Amino acid sequence: MNHPAQTHSKLIAYLLWIFGFFGSHRFYYGRPVSGTIWFFTLGLLLIGWIIDLFLIPGMNDDASYRFEDGPVDYNVTWILLTFLGFFGVHRFYMGKWVTGVIWLLTGGLFLVGYLYDYWTLNEQISELNRSGND
Repeated sequence: MNHPAQTHSKLIAYLLWIFGFFGSHRFYYGRPVSGTIWFFTLGLLLIGWIIDLFLIPGMNDDASYRFEDGPVDYNVTWILLTFLGFFGVHRFYMGKWVTGVIWLLTGGLFLVGYLYDYWTLNEQISELNRSGND
């Protein structure tokens, strides 16, 4: 059985898990609904956060099947969003220069764009990777 290329990194996921009671590792694996729930409930009062310590390997395997591998690296993009997203650096990396400049000038569209990217970044990268593989 052929396994798809690994699109996400367990190391990055565990680093995000440290702050996972805010849902960051769930957003990373393309689970925005539960990421948002974790954000507002502090990881289901830390219980879900502790359980996720054991669920990350499965979420990592699932991500490899759900998202398209290609020239835009998920790990680099997520690191840029997490630490420099306010400046739009992740958008520049993805080649989205216009929105990168908008993010830079508006602080991620006044932080609303930040939330949008947390919800949709994996799909944005998959779309870019599909178009780059054609």
